[in-house]
This record gives sequence, structure tokens and C-alpha cells, in this order.
Amino acid sequence: MRRISGSLRGRGGRGAASRAPRHGGWALHVRFAAVCATVLLTMLLAVDAIAAGLTPARTALWTALAVLLFVVLVPPKVTVGENSWGSRFLVSRGLLRERRVRMDRLVSVRWADGVAQRIVLRDTDGGRVELDPRVLVADPQLWLLLDEGGRTSRAEGLLLCGADVMRELAERLEREMARNVFEVSGLQ
Repeated sequence: MRRISGSLRGRGGRGAASRAPRHGGWALHVRFAAVCATVLLTMLLAVDAIAAGLTPARTALWTALAVLLFVVLVPPKVTVGENSWGSRFLVSRGLLRERRVRMDRLVSVRWADGVAQRIVLRDTDGGRVELDPRVLVADPQLWLLLDEGGRTSRAEGLLLCGADVMRELAERLEREMARNVFEVSGLQ
């Protein structure tokens, strides 16, 4: 799998292999998670040292708790990959595992509401990726690649569930991007 860097070339995107999103949001989230975990660990160690006297077992417990917080707070890194025959994959890499879905073979696109709203993508090979919609707002090229893959899947009759979700997502992203343009230009 190659990584795409730079702009996409041509309508088919042949020159464009896989790439990471251009925004610095992921690195910022990792730093935020590290700061939160460090602050929590520092506070727990300080309170324990003052209250009951710090022991190696408690230190290990508080450290494990801080590491767990870090793992929970770090969002997956979303990239696009292209294999040797030109199929594009949406790849979600977390700290513990990697998930991928083939964008031109989507069978399902749906909303998963919960604590945070997610888009769940499934392909014909059984691949499944959960994606935060804000990642698509922050990286319009990633959205264009996903939209192109959804159109291909729909044209081939594979996208059984999710054409309405893709349309709704497109409208939502257009609104968010327009709002961002107005904010940057100072018109809002």
C-alpha cells in the first residue's frame, strides 16, 4: 500500500496513492491526551503521597489508570491507501489496531449515535471502519475520495444501505465547510 501525499492527479486518481489528512488535528489530540494523562497521574500521585503514603503498588495502579486514559482519549488516525491495482482503502489506525474498508466496494454507510456521532462504513470483504464526521470536515479531499467510492459502489449496485446517509453527509459537510470559510474570512 502506498501513501498519498500532495494533491490528487487526474479524474481516476491514478497518481494519488494513500495519504494522511492534511490538518494537524490528530497530533493536537495526541498532545491533549498526553497532557490529560500526565495531569491525572501527577494529581493522583500527589494526593496519594499526602493522604496515605505512596507505595509501589499504588504508583503502578495510578500509572495504569493514566495510561488507560491516554489510550481512550487518542483518536484513530485516518488515512487513505491505494493498493497495486488501484483500489482505495480508508484506513483507521488506533493505538491498538488498524481497520480498513475498501471505498469502491461499500455495502453500508450508516450513522452510529452514541456518546460521539460516528459514521460506520462496511465493505464487501467484511471490513468495518467507524469515522468521526469532523475528520471529513477537516479534510475535504478525504471526503471527495469517500464520496467517489460511494458513487462507484452505488453504480455497481453494492451500496445497499447508505445512499441517503451519503447525501445527508454531503449536505452537512458543505454547510460546515461554508461556515469555516465565512469564519476564516471574517464574514460571520
